[in-house]
Amino acid sequence: MRRSARLAAWAELLRVSALFTVPGDAVAGAASIGVRPNRGTALAVGSSLCLYEAGMALNDWADRAEDAVDRPHRPIPSGRVTPRQALAASGALTVAGLALAAGAGRPALAVATGLAATIWAYDLRLKHTPAAPATMAAARALDLLLGATATGARTGSPDVSFPLPDLARGPERGGAGNLLTGTRRSPAALTAAAMLGAHTYAVTAVSRRETQGGSTAAPLAALAAAAVLATLAASERPGAEAAGAPPRPAAGGGSAPAAAPPPARHPAIRVATRLATPATFAAAAYFRTAAKPLFHAVLNPSPPLTQRAVGGGIRAVIPLQAALAARSGAVGAGAALMGLVPLARMLSRKVSPT
Repeated sequence: MRRSARLAAWAELLRVSALFTVPGDAVAGAASIGVRPNRGTALAVGSSLCLYEAGMALNDWADRAEDAVDRPHRPIPSGRVTPRQALAASGALTVAGLALAAGAGRPALAVATGLAATIWAYDLRLKHTPAAPATMAAARALDLLLGATATGARTGSPDVSFPLPDLARGPERGGAGNLLTGTRRSPAALTAAAMLGAHTYAVTAVSRRETQGGSTAAPLAALAAAAVLATLAASERPGAEAAGAPPRPAAGGGSAPAAAPPPARHPAIRVATRLATPATFAAAAYFRTAAKPLFHAVLNPSPPLTQRAVGGGIRAVIPLQAALAARSGAVGAGAALMGLVPLARMLSRKVSPT
């Protein structure tokens, strides 16, 4: 096989067009705890990319018999990539992902280990069970929490750490209760992770029928979920400040004087100002990207339109991540993530994300 053909086969196996949906998890996680992206964020992004691609390779390895019937053009059934190569790549990428997470500290490694276990459990056991959508939702939520954990660990502040074991322990054991009540940032990370997980759940539910089609219930439910999530993402998080920007103390170290109330404005101006925010624009882009193909799949749940709905749902992750970052005050990070949207769209025309 020629080098170019081999590279194309691996790009298809790893679904490289979907890679643009991964970095935003860590960026949104960092924004949710009010910290600018740092070295820990970069390590989380690298870990997420490796674990995501490990899941892609393992997915095709696990589905090689099914793909031989339903999608014989895929790299493994077509003989362009051997099953042994795909499994070896998945193992190597998993190890690399965990090693990168370890560079951000033990709490980040704990979250990454949970993420890797979730990915392997999904591909090897849970994909064809009713637990599949919830498992995928958990994986995407853990990916955002990985970004929050790794970013917070590099600040050296306990207020922004997000160790996974603490989440599984109750307040009476000094676990999640102390962490969540001791800072306003961790609940925001949980909220962002839950929103991202909800979108992933809806898209995964649609994808379960992408080769057979025939279901209008899943696309309709996903369309409703997208509308709710867009509305939530468009609203600025209460108390959100620019990520990493500490509050400005008053001169002399005393309490800041109360600011004078702003002059009254026309109600129409107030409404327009409230709506014209970066989070609103990103949320609108999210809904537009997800809703159009989902609506088509509702009207005609054929396999091609269902697959387009899944692809649209995957691409919609990016503007959702941007909205989550912007609503937490990280407007610049949200704008940078929106810049990935045209790149993902362009690459998806060459390599299918599904």
